[in-house]
Amino acid sequence: ESACGKSTLGLSVIRMLQGGKITSGSVSLDGESILDLDEKTFDKKFRWKKISMIFQGAMSSLDPVFTIKDQFYEVLKQHNFEGNFKKCISESISSVGLDENVLDKFPHELSGGMKQRVIISMALLLKPSFVIADEPTTALDVLIQAQIINLLKKLKKEGMSFMLITHDLAILSEISDKIGIMYSGQMVEFGSSFDIYKNPKHPYTQALLESIPTLHGTKPKYIKGTPPSLISPGEQCRFLDRCPHAMDKCKKDPPNFKTDSGYVKCWLYDEK
Repeated sequence: ESACGKSTLGLSVIRMLQGGKITSGSVSLDGESILDLDEKTFDKKFRWKKISMIFQGAMSSLDPVFTIKDQFYEVLKQHNFEGNFKKCISESISSVGLDENVLDKFPHELSGGMKQRVIISMALLLKPSFVIADEPTTALDVLIQAQIINLLKKLKKEGMSFMLITHDLAILSEISDKIGIMYSGQMVEFGSSFDIYKNPKHPYTQALLESIPTLHGTKPKYIKGTPPSLISPGEQCRFLDRCPHAMDKCKKDPPNFKTDSGYVKCWLYDEK
């Protein structure tokens, strides 16, 4: 659901959460905790070199008064790239299936799909090993969505790792090895794609899958009620007021219980 914390999680990982602070948990990349690094070290060693982000909304992510080439050059200069600028940009733009003539154009001269490919190319510019993709297919037509998904699949086969942020479960089924389900600012279930789709544990995950329209079978079931306010969510399970399995124990926020391929945050799986 919207506003459950998906984009905030991505921005937290790459340490671009303005006005926010990570108070618990850990983030490690290549065996190194990136939360313990000062901003200068993280920016020099990790940001865009080892970890980058495809930001949501390609339509507004590009500066309208500069050519695509100028914006690529700016990224390289900001991150003190010491190699051949032209070669680096050429390789990156080719990797997403675009011609080099795109570089001399302004954003308004490109289609939505081309803009999205440019944004993806910028995220791949310094060949990071991990990329956070925030709603990369939002506001695109079905044909362009398919092209972007095929591109991500291609990059995945070439060895790149992704954290794909989306509300579209159909996209996740095509590309993801593991899936995390978020609700009201919490990861309520995490596991393999197979387990999430074929044997969902959390009542919210079950309800989410039941709400997907199908070409045949039963009508989709919509989840009644609304998520709680995150200003003061209380100590109870955050799905309590909408859950068909609610019980007294749910008045206390549940811990994570281990599953075959991950964990679930629900008292139904307390074996005590």
